[in-house]
Amino acid sequence: MQVRRAYRPHREQLLISLGLAGIVICSLAVSACGHSPSTSASKPVSCGTGDTAAHVPVTISVNSASVPCSAAKTIEQDYAVAIREGKAPGAGGSGPVKISGWTCSAFPTPEMLKTGDASKCVKGTTEILATLNT
Repeated sequence: MQVRRAYRPHREQLLISLGLAGIVICSLAVSACGHSPSTSASKPVSCGTGDTAAHVPVTISVNSASVPCSAAKTIEQDYAVAIREGKAPGAGGSGPVKISGWTCSAFPTPEMLKTGDASKCVKGTTEILATLNT
């Protein structure tokens, strides 16, 4: 007569699950080796407040420390003046306007209401952002 071993399906399933989890964790750990956090994205620098063309208060920030806040505020101020003077194309003057080598444009109203972002001026990878004060 042969001795029968008790069948333990839960134990085997647990071991298989743990083994698979271990493989996944090891794979993730190995794939993360050699990767460092991105240094190209820098924290935006707050440059204080300004006003939109409609005299709505905004906070002005820039994503690069290479642009002085005084320059960022001047670019946003000149953009607001261009809109007030009718130099911006598009419905409501939100179209792109060139200001001292920067391309400035307003965000569509639904996006502005959702994010609070009023306008941005872009030069290469550098952005000046005007955000509604809440």
